[in-house]
Amino acid sequence: MMGHSHAVSGAMLYAAAVPFLPPLVLHTHLRPADILLGTVLAAGAALLPDLDHHDGTIANFLGPVSKLLCRFVAAVSGGHRHATHSLLFVALMGGGSWAGVHYLGRWFTLGLTFFLLALAIKALRLHVPGDRHHTWLTVIGLAVVGTVVMDRWMPSAPVWLPYAVGLGTLAHLLGDCLTKMGAPLLWPHKERYEIVLIKRSGNDVETKVLVPIMTVATFALLWFTAGAPTVLG
Repeated sequence: MMGHSHAVSGAMLYAAAVPFLPPLVLHTHLRPADILLGTVLAAGAALLPDLDHHDGTIANFLGPVSKLLCRFVAAVSGGHRHATHSLLFVALMGGGSWAGVHYLGRWFTLGLTFFLLALAIKALRLHVPGDRHHTWLTVIGLAVVGTVVMDRWMPSAPVWLPYAVGLGTLAHLLGDCLTKMGAPLLWPHKERYEIVLIKRSGNDVETKVLVPIMTVATFALLWFTAGAPTVLG
């Protein structure tokens, strides 16, 4: 799947889980602001498994810095669609985010927010077109502004942030399982799991069917969850 599709799927999964998982896992109901912020950041988190892709959407969102990061992750993880496309990676991202929020404090939270927001801006194409310096400088600028705004609405230690990271990352894996290459969910076991609905990334099934459906579903879910008192408590 393409970066845009992954981002939309991450947002949709977070919005869909809001009425159920926070009360079950976090023992709390989320505020409307938490739901909206988490949806945006989950969209960014849905790009994290592609840190192993030196030429994907994620490789270009911070210019040469992200290029180097992706090349490094690809080298240590075994290449594209290996270690970072596993349930172990989902657990590491969710668990690492939880540890950072709870033990490293506000600067970690804001740094992670900036990183995920930059990913979301790039994947959702909320920037000037292209992949040159004016594009990634725009992404950085928008992410900085967005992080400052989110800082005013985000609690000091947002319990929903690791949950958004984990769900966004999981959405990526589920999306890749719909393609011919599949995903090694149980890595280091090498078997790939797939139910092929998308025979080629960017084809009509993905861009004209799945993405519009997921987009409409996300907005519908946000309408009912962020505005329903019975859900938010």
